[in-house]
Amino acid sequence: MTIAKRELDAFLLDLTREDRSPATVGKYLRDAAGFAAWLGSRELSKENTAAWREHLVKEGYAPATINSMLSAANNLLRSLGREDCKIKFLRVQRKAFRDQNRELTRAEYQKLLDTAAERGQERLVLLMETICAVGIRVSEVRYITVEAVQKGRAEVSLKGKVRSILLPAKLCRKLLKYAQKQRTVSGEIFLTRNGNPVSRRQIWREMKALCKKAGVEPSKVFPHNLRHLFATVFYKACRDIVKLADVLGHSSINTTRIYLMTSGAEHVRQLEKLGLVT
Repeated sequence: MTIAKRELDAFLLDLTREDRSPATVGKYLRDAAGFAAWLGSRELSKENTAAWREHLVKEGYAPATINSMLSAANNLLRSLGREDCKIKFLRVQRKAFRDQNRELTRAEYQKLLDTAAERGQERLVLLMETICAVGIRVSEVRYITVEAVQKGRAEVSLKGKVRSILLPAKLCRKLLKYAQKQRTVSGEIFLTRNGNPVSRRQIWREMKALCKKAGVEPSKVFPHNLRHLFATVFYKACRDIVKLADVLGHSSINTTRIYLMTSGAEHVRQLEKLGLVT
């Protein structure tokens, strides 16, 4: 058996039925198509799927990237009814701290907001504030509607789960004022000039465009990092990782722990405070 377009189309249908996010569906399809292209005319077997993992290692992909690609391939194999060919993941030791060049600080976040305001990008300011003040995923921005803001609560349905997100009163006032200015009386608040929902790619591109003037490293500026900043600030305020996991919509606290890793510099400062070097 080989993998052709018909099998990939069936895989797409399975992912859609599972209510995966659009971003996840897109990535799984790209990785599955890459696996199918590498497999080519080779027979689908346990030996060949393991050989694909070794191929990725030799190509120099990072272990985490390889495992994400293997996850897509394994989901494809499950869709095909060939779980006997599933591929074992690479064993990756969990990091003790985050890379400093990817940790966005509160001061840098404020610089981004100020720069966007100076450029007259009111929508971008509110987008960043909404993601960071509430901790939502960029794919969940579409649930920030006029109706949700009026109630002070958004109901998010993603990955087969529904959770309620409470919206701060100050944020609600700013969002309603913006909606009135844009003459948006119902539905999604963050729209393009043509009335279409703002895409993930557009948000990413607009944020990156702020970096130089704001004096913030581009490696730190992307929508998901605002969610990381929210998690850090929230945890420092309440010290309750279970509550934070609920707010972020995590089914596992181990996922939440990733959000709470400090940078290497912060880790060194903690070591210095121990006073174990005389």
